[in-house]
Amino acid sequence: MEGTKNVRLREARRAAGLSQAQLAAAVGVTRQTVCLIESGSYNPTLNLCVCICKTLDKTLDELFWEE
Repeated sequence: MEGTKNVRLREARRAAGLSQAQLAAAVGVTRQTVCLIESGSYNPTLNLCVCICKTLDKTLDELFWEE
């Protein structure tokens, strides 16, 4: 996924009514980290991916799996 935008994450975050800052606070990272993940500039750890999925009520496949 590196170098490609994570549009699914951004859409899921917006659908949940969360700003980047709100999602970041919920999973224990900075807003900049969420921004970098969404832009494809940062490859999050598996633990962070799982936390994001739980917060957004999504699966790893739905948010992070390459098609």
